Amino acid sequence: MTQGLRRTLGVFDAVVIGLGAMLGAGIFVALAPAARAAGSGTLLLAGLALAAVVAYCNAMASARLAALYPASGGTYVYGRERLGPFWGYLAGWGFVVGKTASCAAMALTVGAYVWPEQAQVVAVGAVVVLTAVNYGGVQKSAWVGRVIVAVVLAVLAMVVAVCAGGGGPSLGSGGGGSAGGVLQAAGLLFFAFAGYARIATLGEEVRDPERTIPRAIPVALGIALVAYGCVAVAVLSVLGAGELASSAAPLADAVRAAGFGELAPVVRVGAAVAALGALLALILGVSRTTLAMARDGHLPRVLAAVHPRFQVPHRAELAVGAVVAVVAATGDVRGAIGFSSFGVLAYYAVANASAWTLGPGRGRVLALVGLVGCVGLAFALPVSSVVAGAAVLAAGAAAYAWRVRRGRR
Repeated sequence: MTQGLRRTLGVFDAVVIGLGAMLGAGIFVALAPAARAAGSGTLLLAGLALAAVVAYCNAMASARLAALYPASGGTYVYGRERLGPFWGYLAGWGFVVGKTASCAAMALTVGAYVWPEQAQVVAVGAVVVLTAVNYGGVQKSAWVGRVIVAVVLAVLAMVVAVCAGGGGPSLGSGGGGSAGGVLQAAGLLFFAFAGYARIATLGEEVRDPERTIPRAIPVALGIALVAYGCVAVAVLSVLGAGELASSAAPLADAVRAAGFGELAPVVRVGAAVAALGALLALILGVSRTTLAMARDGHLPRVLAAVHPRFQVPHRAELAVGAVVAVVAATGDVRGAIGFSSFGVLAYYAVANASAWTLGPGRGRVLALVGLVGCVGLAFALPVSSVVAGAAVLAAGAAAYAWRVRRGRR
């Protein structure tokens, strides 16, 4: 009999875990490449709004499905139950591979802000520490997440306050833009909203999941959207789209441009803390999806073990931590946002298709909008991201077909 996980998380803890993933993965990382794609501040905000609409549809689909299937694994479980084993597997494969790359990107972001000359060393150290925190139990992870979210929200509020009324470039300034640029910006910014998936993937560790998850997901998404919108407008009012697009640390640069250069180190610390929060939540989510896939034999069954004391998928967490540490020690963050966005958009396309099977009504309309939005944004991403993401999904599909054929023999 498969041992279950301990249900300890309430609504507040679930919201905090989702926020920790979204705030760290988004506002300090995705604004610059999205501004480059959009071409102007107005189009960047349009891309943010479009990403939010698609994210909202995905969130509603995930909330409905999580209430019916409150188990670890998120869309891997939903696709398996509603569409069939292959679609569940493909969603889980895209999530694990894409989010493992995201974990490495977040770890390297920590290193770049804390000690740029030794970014990879710091990144590996961050992965080791946070894997140990997760190993001690999900409740400890939630407490750490509370502290991180509080710090990040305080830093973002400070950035908005010092940049407000900066009197710099107008929102429409930049190098022009197009509808394709808005779609690409939305696809890149979707990376910033994907953190609420962590709430659904922790379904087996949430108290009263039928009520908790549908409440926590829209709350976390709404808070993140308000934070993103305020910060984007504030930064654009100081830097403009052109300077934002070329900035390696846009929030720190915006604070300097507003005449508060002494606060730039505070922003750098906030960015590092935000990336740590995202990394913490990402490791949680990837390890739970790994657990679910291992239970079904799509990954080595040894990874399905649950620690008898801490009641966490300890082998899955250690395996994920080890892979992320290796990638962080040998790779860089280039292309990570686009690659991750493609994998996660494919993941949510399966979620929306699964939600569409639940029956007619407003939920089905949202699921259809979400499905079309996910496919559209995925193929609007940079060509390199689309090619790499499609190749990874194809490799996963080929591995699944080989396993099925071998099983029949």
